[in-house]
Amino acid sequence: MHHNLGKRFWPIGQKERAEIESLFQIHTLAELATGLRGRPDTGDVTVLDAAYWVKGCSSLGRLRYAVLLDVDGGAIEGDDLCLIDIKEDVQAAGPHYADAVMPRDNAERVVEGARHLSPHLGERMRSATLQDRPVVLRELLPQDLKLEIEQIGPKEAMEVARYLAFVVGHAHARQMSLADRKRWISELRRTKSKSIEALTWLWKSVVELVGSHEVGYLEHCRRYALEAS
Repeated sequence: MHHNLGKRFWPIGQKERAEIESLFQIHTLAELATGLRGRPDTGDVTVLDAAYWVKGCSSLGRLRYAVLLDVDGGAIEGDDLCLIDIKEDVQAAGPHYADAVMPRDNAERVVEGARHLSPHLGERMRSATLQDRPVVLRELLPQDLKLEIEQIGPKEAMEVARYLAFVVGHAHARQMSLADRKRWISELRRTKSKSIEALTWLWKSVVELVGSHEVGYLEHCRRYALEAS
């Protein structure tokens, strides 16, 4: 049984550590750390520390590691640190268009999707294999950490919601024809309820979706616990 390193991390075994260190001997993966933020691409990358990262329900049973790297050595160890997230990816739950070119490797699929949806993020990701499983590596920056809405005020929360809605809306709009987009805009501009700013049917749909998500989340946890016991 693992002993906790705080609430979020567990220690890893020697074999896991060795496999993680070997990943960063691969030039394309070392380049992930050296090639970002203007670092010299000397390939000199050292794993300072690594731990199993305890995440949420979606990561149950999957590989997840946080790795601290020292990039390009230098006179002082640890003068240029880089935090890497390693995450196992599995088969997509949703279907894709029959004529779409889709990588067979799940990690490659995720990276390719990120490059199309969010190029700034996708270019900071690489696919690899760890313990015979497909994994995605990416450098973690402060702005990549999940936002805790409870920790910010109403004004900031609305600004964040507006920005995230723009990202999701832009991604969906790319999948629509011009005629479809015009019809959708017309639908959104229909008469609104006097008691709430959002469209009544849209508000109800979102509330029902949130409820379904919570039910599915708990059911997934229950099934995983039964299978693991």
